[in-house]
Amino acid sequence: MRICVYGAGAIGGHLAVRLHKGGAEVSVIARGPHLAAIQANGLEVHAVDGVHRARIKATSDPAELGRQDAVFVTVKAPALPSVAASIAPLLGPDTPVAFVMNGIPWWYFQHLSGPLEGRSLPRIDPDDALKRALGPVRTIGGVVYSASAVTDPGVIHVEQPKSRFILGEPDGTLSDRVQRLAGLITAGGVSGEATPAIRTEIWNKLISNLAGGTIAVLTGSAPRHNYAEPAVEQASLRLMQEAAAIAQALGATPTTNHDARIANQRSMDHKPSILQDLELGRPMEIDGMFDAPLQLAHMAGVGAPTLELLVALCKLRGRSAGLYQ
Repeated sequence: MRICVYGAGAIGGHLAVRLHKGGAEVSVIARGPHLAAIQANGLEVHAVDGVHRARIKATSDPAELGRQDAVFVTVKAPALPSVAASIAPLLGPDTPVAFVMNGIPWWYFQHLSGPLEGRSLPRIDPDDALKRALGPVRTIGGVVYSASAVTDPGVIHVEQPKSRFILGEPDGTLSDRVQRLAGLITAGGVSGEATPAIRTEIWNKLISNLAGGTIAVLTGSAPRHNYAEPAVEQASLRLMQEAAAIAQALGATPTTNHDARIANQRSMDHKPSILQDLELGRPMEIDGMFDAPLQLAHMAGVGAPTLELLVALCKLRGRSAGLYQ
């Protein structure tokens, strides 16, 4: 099975190596020194189950790869317009495209029953570029738990004790293509999971990301240090409750065991990716991770004052660093 991973950073590079180990013919879209290192030496992933190396075809130009049997998009939200503009050479008539990303995805309202079905999210998908490039049939949703970082060009360190990649159809079916792709990931040595409730899985992760990520951006610290202040813990709890209410109003059913989420964050030394972007001077995923859930709250008529405040403060922080407009 020919699979391209579009965006071979920490998550994409790890996924590419696991798909390679699972038996797929894998290629990646990358750029800069990371691309040069992959072309010269392949990818190297350091994880709890060992060091994994893979020689994988890498390029910055999708046209060099041709049609694929499946594509995984693992870029961050600010790069999605460039994906929409360049993905066409990878697509055959039936090529599915799985978006394995943080935050609210651009396709969230596709196949969502109710008055919001078919609505667009222009801050995430400007001018509906992805919707027009892919159509409603190709898209697969994805959620990843794999705290990791590129430590040197071509080298990825995975801190997550148990990495998970969860895939699901926006229409809620448990399709053969999703199960096949999840099976390849599992064959590569980590958990590949197929779900009929991908939006619920998106919120299960997003609720924690909203609390941990917003406060980390404002403090510059990993979550475990922030919870030393009781007021921060209370603000996080309120934000989690608000996020769960938004999800439920839109038909998702995330777990509401927020005490467990807070306990998990108390142990987290890994800085959230959005804080890493701030520190490294890279464009920040404020729209997809923070602002889009707030927009969904407005659409659903759910009050979210804690989220409203923290998102506004994160926008100001991003603007002051020149990393968000």
